[in-house]
Order: sequence, then C-alpha cells, then structure tokens
Amino acid sequence: MNIPKLEAGDFWGGLAAMLVALPSAIAFGVTIYAPMGASYAAQGALAGILGVTALGLIAPALGGTNRLITAPCAPAAAVLSAFAIEFMHGSGNIGTALLMLSMLGLLAGILQILFGTVRLGQLIKYMPYPVVSGYLSGVGLTIIGSQVPIFLGAPKGVHFWASLSASGLWKWQSMVVGVVTIGVMLAAPKVTRVVPAAILALLAGVLAYFGLGLADSTLLTLAGNPFVVGSLGGGGSFTDAMAGRWHAMGDIGIDQLKYIAVPALTLAVLLSIDTLKTCMVLDALTHSRHNSNRELIAQGLGNVASSVIGGIPGAGQMGATLVNMSSGAVSRMSGVIEGVLALVAFLVLGALISWVPVAALAAILIVVGVRMIDRHSFQFLKQRATILDFAVIASVITTALTVSLIAASGVGIILAVLLFIREQIGGAVVRRKVSCHETFSKRIRTHEEMKVLVTRGARGVVVELQGSLFFGTANQLYSALEPELKSRDYVILDMRRVQTVDVTAVHMLDQVEDMLAERHGFLIFSQLPQNLPSGRDMQQYFDQLGLVRSGNPVRVFGELDDALEWVEDRILEDAACGHGERVALGLSDFEIFKGRKAETLAALEQCMEKRSCKAGDTIFQHGDTGDELFMIRKGAVRIVLPISEKQSHHLGTFSRGSFFGEMAFLDGGTRSADAVAFSDTELYVLSRKTFDALAEEHKKLALGLMEGLASVLSSRLRYADAELRVLES
Repeated sequence: MNIPKLEAGDFWGGLAAMLVALPSAIAFGVTIYAPMGASYAAQGALAGILGVTALGLIAPALGGTNRLITAPCAPAAAVLSAFAIEFMHGSGNIGTALLMLSMLGLLAGILQILFGTVRLGQLIKYMPYPVVSGYLSGVGLTIIGSQVPIFLGAPKGVHFWASLSASGLWKWQSMVVGVVTIGVMLAAPKVTRVVPAAILALLAGVLAYFGLGLADSTLLTLAGNPFVVGSLGGGGSFTDAMAGRWHAMGDIGIDQLKYIAVPALTLAVLLSIDTLKTCMVLDALTHSRHNSNRELIAQGLGNVASSVIGGIPGAGQMGATLVNMSSGAVSRMSGVIEGVLALVAFLVLGALISWVPVAALAAILIVVGVRMIDRHSFQFLKQRATILDFAVIASVITTALTVSLIAASGVGIILAVLLFIREQIGGAVVRRKVSCHETFSKRIRTHEEMKVLVTRGARGVVVELQGSLFFGTANQLYSALEPELKSRDYVILDMRRVQTVDVTAVHMLDQVEDMLAERHGFLIFSQLPQNLPSGRDMQQYFDQLGLVRSGNPVRVFGELDDALEWVEDRILEDAACGHGERVALGLSDFEIFKGRKAETLAALEQCMEKRSCKAGDTIFQHGDTGDELFMIRKGAVRIVLPISEKQSHHLGTFSRGSFFGEMAFLDGGTRSADAVAFSDTELYVLSRKTFDALAEEHKKLALGLMEGLASVLSSRLRYADAELRVLES
C-alpha cells in the first residue's frame, strides 16, 4: 500500500476538517444515546468522538480517495436513533440496546465490505435521485423532530408534537442557548470562513450557557445537570462498559440478528451512497477518479473498527471534505490527521466537552437537518412532466416520518421502478415510417428501374424503432405495425436504436411474421445490435426464441441499405426487370444511347475498351489519376470512400446498365473514391482523350453522350432530393 508523503496542507486541512466534524459527531452521539436516558448523553458524546477517531484513522489509510474526510454523519444518526427509540419502547433493556447499536454498526460495516468485494460500488451510485432526495429530506426532518424537544428543554420521553403543545415544559435557558447557537451558525459564514461555523456556534452556545450561569449558580453544577453533556467518565469505567457489552455477544441469537438485519442493510446502503456521492463531487472538483469498490471496503473496515471500540458509524462527509480541500489538503493523509487530532482534542479538552450544553448540540443538528431538506425538489411541482417525481419524494418523506426510515427506502425504490416503467411505456417506440417508394438503397438503378420502384415501391415499408421493446411497449408497437400488415409485402424493421427486447416483444414479432406469411410477405430485420446494454446479442436471442429460424419468411441484414436493396430486387423481378444472371449489354441497350444509329454506335464501340473484372478486384482507387468513363455491361460495382486504413463508407452500388467515373471524365480531376467489383463484372471503358478525338468526327454523338450523362445525373439528384425531403419531414 502506497503511503503518501505528508504535506503541510494535509495538516491544516485535517485540523479544519476535525473542527467541523467533531461538534457534529458529538451531537450525533448524544442524539443516538438520548433514548436511553439523560445520563447516557455523555456516553453518546464519547461514542461520537471515538467514531471520528476510528473512521479518520482507518478509512483514509485504506481507501484511495485523496482529501476525503470520513466521520459520523446524519443518516447514521437518524437510523440508529430511530432504532434505539423503537427498541427501548419494546424491551426497555438498556444494556441490550447498547449492544444492539454496536452490532448494527458492525453489521453495516461488514455489508459495506461485502458491497465492495462483489463490486457493487458502481451500482449503488445509480440510486434514483427522487429516492435519495426524499430519503435525505426525511432524515433531515427526523433529526429536526428529535432535536426540537431538546432545544426547548423538554424532559426525556416528550416527543416533537407533545413538546410543541406543552409550553409549560419549556426551559427558557435551553432556548436562549439554542437561539444563540443557531444565530451564530447562520451568521458566521458571512463574517469569516477561517474558522468553521459549527465551531463558532458551539463556542457561542457554551459562552451563552456560562453567561446564564452567572445569574443562576445551579447551572454551574455538573452532577445531575440536564442542560449539559456531563462527565465523559474515566477510561476504566468506559473500558469496563465496553468489555461487558462485547462479553454479552454470547447471548446474541438468530432472532436478534434478524431484528437488526434490515436496519443494518439500510444503514450500509445509505452510508455507501453518502460516501460515493461525496467522492463524485471530489472527482468533479479535482479532475480525479475514485475507485468506488476500494472506497467501500475501506469505509466498511472503518465502521467495523468504530463499532468495536464503541464509536458510531459514518461516511464520507461533504462539508468536512470541502473544508479539508479548501484548507490546502492534497492527499488522504489529511483524513488520518483529522482522526488523530480528534483523539488529541478529546484527551486535552475532555473536561470542556463535559460542559457542552445539549441545547447547543441540538441547535447545530437542527441547522444540519434543515440543510438536508431538498428545497429544490419543489421546482418539480412547476412542470407537469416532473410532478410524479415530486410524488416519489413526498411518499418517501411521508413514509420516513410515519412508519420508519427503513420502510421509506423500500417505498422509494418501488415507486422509482414504477416511474421508470411508466416512462418507457410513454415513449414512442416507432421513430419513423418511410415507404420504399420514398427511400431507396444505395444501388444505382437505371431510369426505367427507378420508375418501377416509384410506382410499386409502396409494397415495402421501413419502420425505424427506438428505445425498449418489452411487455409495456409491445402493444404500442403492434398498433403501429398493424396498418402496414394489411397493405405491405415487405416490412423492414430498423433495430439500430433499440436498447432492450424481452420475450413478450419477441412473441408479438412472431405473430407479425405469421400474419405477413399468410400474405406471402416478409418480415425483415436490419442492424440488429450485437451488444445491447444488457450484454445480450439480439440476433442470438431471436434465434434462441425461434423468431429467426430456417424456413421462416424472415430475413436479417447487417445494414439497412442491404435490406432495401433486397426488397428492391424482389420488386424489380416481379416487374420482369430484375437482376438475374444475364448476357452482357451492348451499347444500344444503355439508356444514354437509346435511339442512336447503329453505325454511329459501332464507331463508338470501336473506340472503347472492353474490360472484365473478378469480384473483389479494384478498378480504381481514391486519388488515382484517370479520365475514363466506365459503363457496366454485366455485374455490379461498389463505390466506397476510404476513411481510415480499416474503415470506409459505402457511397453506392452501380449495376448493369449504369455508368460511373463520370466526375474524372468530365473535369479531369483525380478519383474521389474507390471502385471495387462487387461481382464478376464486364465493362465498357471510354477515355476522355478517345472521346474528344471521336467528337471531331461525330459531333452529334458526342453531344448526345454529354446530354445523356447530364440527364441521368439530374435524375439521380432529383430522387436524392425527394428522399431527403421525406426523411426530414
């Protein structure tokens, strides 16, 4: 393990982070232990300090994220305090409750280690935002609800609503200390950022308390004083308490483990999300990249260590981390420094911590709770499209406040899944439908063939699909295809933008194939993704489910152009002008020479070279010099534009009766693309030099050839323009 060099910035960053994390950790500890009675507030404060120490020493030492500060956090306080309240209402056994709290933190740490080991770090980061927002807001409200009675000075056991309605239970001393603390915490950042606001607020609360003590001497008595944390106890008594607690582990059975399993899982997930969210913010600010799985293992080990010594668990804290970074920290050693300084602060300032007013801690936590509430989520109410997202947030918050934080996480995830399914169902799966008399393949056809395709091309249709084809969208897809099944012989499904396909969608496509087969039609797939986001090969999946099988009227093509070309060939064959194996054409068979005198064509043919090419032969390459015009007597030639050594773009395929190479023939420039024989091919080749010599004798023939070239090129442009207009509409 690489131990980074200690920089001066790491020391100052660790010191500043400790000053932020320690007061909150003490407050969190007091909150968790409060259900056991006022006398346990000191143990709670000590548990918070030990948590800061253990997490600060272990997590950054084993984790890999520079500048990350790990300390007890609000989600841990909310889950553990809710568990303590529920447990005390049930059994009321304080010793068992303390042991169960330690076991809960221990199990949560072990689960985090397991998350990192099985590489769930990436998965946890994709928790839906409404769930996280609702949960954190619920945690914030829960913390506020638990701290308001303490802020008001109400006795133990009096809850939020009861404390608000029973003004006779309020203690003005607590309220004064709390108001001063909140005021300083809110105002401090506007005055200075050198000292963290939480530290200044806590000092202000302590000073306010001692100021009140000058008027009321009873406030200056430590023993039995409900207004302060109280004595943290000697090392021996705490060690004895921890030893007794872990000695009682022998009495833990399966029933107890089942009781803490769900809270532990909830806590582990929340702590992991909190940590990884902070890591992602750090990545964005420092242009770095964290290892989420390694970080989860380190966090889990830190929480295990914290629970073993009686501390409370925690996570990567956003506030302390940002303070650490802004104070000059550069490595993970700053986190270790923070843990060491927390222990030193406890040893040196232990007596002062005993005098910290619980109302001041409650005030700090109330501010923390308010800041955890996602007030920006109310913006979702302004847009109709996001109202349901707000409903998820509200449902999670309501469940957290009325049932439990544990149930809230389950409710949020279920609602988020339902919203995702609704979103998928609401999206259109058909991106575009284009008839085959409006869009054409890259195969260059003669004018006669194009007239046939325009007249009869409506027998085919291209349906471009997108998104997810599953049980929720299968009926939508069938409704879109149903009108085509009654009038088309060829239905091409372009699948390149499809993300997922399930069994229900495949079964529906099988029904479509059967309906086309009854009319002797074909279902055609093009561009089936070989690697869906799920890792599935779509064609292999279709084969496994029997959709694409031998004897079926189903065709699969790698490119949409190949599918279009296959359909066009079928339509042309039915119109008796297909492209079977035929004899080579003579000059009189070419469109541009129709109606010319036989003796004139004979003279032209004498000037032409007859050339034969095997399939795959290169006729010319991009950049070659040459002025020849090529006319295809038989076979086909593919024109491709090279992009790199391994990539090229198919521009078009020229078939029998077509010509190519006209650009260099007309302007004398270099070849703009490669020409490759797609099948065994026979050509007429006419050079510009030979043509110019012939033109002096046969001016009318030369003019007719140029007019023919212009007419064919113009026709191609018209078809291309019409196709572009259809695609843009």
